[in-house]
Amino acid sequence: MNWSSTLVRPSVGSTIAAAALSVLIATLLLLGVTELFVRDGFPLQDAVIAERACTDYSFWSEREACVQSLLAASYHHRVASR
Repeated sequence: MNWSSTLVRPSVGSTIAAAALSVLIATLLLLGVTELFVRDGFPLQDAVIAERACTDYSFWSEREACVQSLLAASYHHRVASR
């Protein structure tokens, strides 16, 4: 008895449907996270500016404190200008 086990290949339609569904889920997750940043009043550009401004610090704790202080200053400036 020579039993050869073969794997069943999924159909092309189910493969395309799975790929489309995964792209849709990834897009919705990305949009959801972006919406949370925008809704909470925390523009991503402020975070990038703060990260780049604090690259001179060697230690992570110093860099994090610098970023937090810059973000707090930009937040208070944005709230005061409303």
